[in-house]
Amino acid sequence: MEYLPETNLVELCGSVAGKPCFSHVSREVEFFTFPLEVSRLSGTVDRINIIARRELLDSLEAGEGMLCVSGELRSFNNRSGTGNRLVITVYARELRFGGAEDRNAVRLRGTLCKKPNLRVTPMGRDICDMMLAVSRRYGRSDYLPCIAWGMRAREAALWDVGDGVELEGRIQSRQYIKTVDGQPVEKTAFEVSVTDIRKLEPEN
Repeated sequence: MEYLPETNLVELCGSVAGKPCFSHVSREVEFFTFPLEVSRLSGTVDRINIIARRELLDSLEAGEGMLCVSGELRSFNNRSGTGNRLVITVYARELRFGGAEDRNAVRLRGTLCKKPNLRVTPMGRDICDMMLAVSRRYGRSDYLPCIAWGMRAREAALWDVGDGVELEGRIQSRQYIKTVDGQPVEKTAFEVSVTDIRKLEPEN
């Protein structure tokens, strides 16, 4: 299957919050990761992990303004026992300096792989948790947690496993406390906060 960029698109502009660190080697290509901080209108900052090929980083020309990243949202199942079990990153296909304002936009098309879970926040607002499987090349898929609010949450809660979904939103990072060996440990979760969503009609 050819790469279909319209199924998984990410556009970010933000401030680089750390130097690239070596991540891994795949098919003799070195990959590095670094954090990008993107501000919301509320002033809250989302710290998003970017992964990029060494070649892409080496070709990045110095410039003014924010770093803009174009790529895909990826997931990795961490079996090391350390850190989050589902690791979410943005795989960079393009990097450039010159952004004038923060940007955080995601567009995904995939299939629900778990039954959507509707719940109510302590403030009385409806929220629906979803897990979206988005196809990648070579028969692989990325499993991406998404949340919808209000009317969109109530609508999504009626859908089922296997339903096709198309959505737009933004990547958000969220801190939470988990008890590990009796001790509280701060962790970070990543998810797509949905601004628009629709169920796709089955293909004939």
